Amino acid sequence: MTRASEAPTDPRRRLNDLPTGPGVYRMLDAGGTVLYVGKAKNLKRRVSSYFGRTLTPRHARLVSLIADIDVTVTRTEGEALLLESQLIKSLQPRFNVLLRDDKSYPYIQLTTQDDYPRLTFYRGPRQTDGRLFGPYPSAWAVRETLQILQKLFPVRQCEDGFFRHRSRPCLQYQIKRCSAPCVGLVTPEQYAEDVARTAKFLDGRAGEVIDELIGAMETASAALEFERAAQYRDRIQALRRVLERQSVIGEDGDLDLIACAREADVWCVQVFVVRRGRHLGNTAFFPKAPADTEESALLAGFLAQFYAMHEVPDTLILSTRPDEAEILHAALAERAGRTVRLQVDVRGERARWLDMARDNARFALQQRLGSQAGYARRLESLREALELADRPERMECFDISHTQGEHTVASCVVFDGEGARKSDYRRFNITGITPGDDYAALDQALTRRYTRVGQGEYPIPDLILIDGGRGQLAAVDEALQELGLHGLNLVGVSKGPDRRPGAERLWLLGREVPVILPSDSPAMHLIQQIRDEAHRFAITGHRQRRAKARATSALEDIPGLGPKRRQRLLKHFGGLRGLERAGIDDIAGVEGISRPLAQRIHAAFHRDQA
Repeated sequence: MTRASEAPTDPRRRLNDLPTGPGVYRMLDAGGTVLYVGKAKNLKRRVSSYFGRTLTPRHARLVSLIADIDVTVTRTEGEALLLESQLIKSLQPRFNVLLRDDKSYPYIQLTTQDDYPRLTFYRGPRQTDGRLFGPYPSAWAVRETLQILQKLFPVRQCEDGFFRHRSRPCLQYQIKRCSAPCVGLVTPEQYAEDVARTAKFLDGRAGEVIDELIGAMETASAALEFERAAQYRDRIQALRRVLERQSVIGEDGDLDLIACAREADVWCVQVFVVRRGRHLGNTAFFPKAPADTEESALLAGFLAQFYAMHEVPDTLILSTRPDEAEILHAALAERAGRTVRLQVDVRGERARWLDMARDNARFALQQRLGSQAGYARRLESLREALELADRPERMECFDISHTQGEHTVASCVVFDGEGARKSDYRRFNITGITPGDDYAALDQALTRRYTRVGQGEYPIPDLILIDGGRGQLAAVDEALQELGLHGLNLVGVSKGPDRRPGAERLWLLGREVPVILPSDSPAMHLIQQIRDEAHRFAITGHRQRRAKARATSALEDIPGLGPKRRQRLLKHFGGLRGLERAGIDDIAGVEGISRPLAQRIHAAFHRDQA
């Protein structure tokens, strides 16, 4: 691709120099901000049309703001479409359809590289170890499926660190959700059968699984193993109930059903995900669009951006025909590497599912409008309570979490004019401070965050909330002053005397007396929501960091102590705690453990006492 860029005083002077091939154009205002990104089969003809035709009010408003035009030439229209969607996502131009969706779809991962594979939640690049099943439309859909699989097939879902150090079965075995491969209560052959059936079920081959279970039930019954036969019978019944709930009649492939709804210039796009004939769930998106956007234009913009980030299924069933459907169809097929069907006029079962998607879009939109109205009232109430000049459009809140000073994590959550902006959330692993020093932890987190704000990587917030009182607020103000950031609105949120929710005190810089709002104040409800979200995000990060540290057992770092000897030690002493209490002679008494190795093991647990 080639790029052409200048800075003419009048954008019309650029028109004669524009190429006639396909590409992407960007309209910029006097400050260099991108107003609009578009694609064209003929760049010169398309861009010139903005300045020589009868324009809609939206286009007229856009043209009145244009100070410069920037173009990128591509080889094909499809390439231009993909580049356009990438630029819209990164630049967020105000006159484009904007989709705020920074997360990839989650999957179920089967770790086939392990001796005893496990099932787990996975979100990330497709190139990874093991097998991936999905994608699923939400994390909730993945977790629900994992719960179903626990009832159908006793395949482990525990972390590897937990699995390697078991000396007796856990609760999952007691409630018949796992066959306890960690302690050898299932043979490798039996476990492999359960893994194979799990994979077949996730592959959409549940009919084969039922046939296998029926055969196993009959074999067990003929051998007079009636208890085992009853277990197979129960699995078959549970599997059939799941299939009745998830199956899409008449479907056995991969497809997405996509429907739009609009009310009061707010759009909702509902996406239903069907994989291998099973309905995996649905999710709603709320793209931003100019007021006079038509459904066909919105759907075209949504599809281009959405499938630039997500896997393209074999078939897309749409509530309306998108603009430039032929170009979109070719670009999606090119990205998928195979034929992709776009269907609008469908009948029978597909039409009923599309109607269901429309109904869900309308319902989600009504909920959104109701919550937005309430959220707007909370923002206005917060502005009045804190005596701010304008309603805050970006708020950041910090919190600290640790366990007796260890594995300290700071969180930063972001709320804007529409609510939580999770793509801007950040966590900071705090190091090099005195354990338990929350002031130092806040100073480090704020310095790391607002150094990047000062460099222009993030916008400056209108309001900064700190979980703490006057001391924490003073520490934050000092950190920001050192970074050269002055005049920011800072608020410390401390608990009341009885630590009861709704009795929080708000500390503002320069005020000796805190602001105390009524417990039913909309401003207080918003502050509590943001503070609680920061607290949740910090605790989650702290627990993950602590679990990661604990998962690396002291035993794994001892030379000469392999997996079999570790297992033998844990079985002998009933776990890590029992081994930690054991003396050198006791450890040396375990089969395969020499006295020098016993001394190294003992030293690993008692370094602090040396």
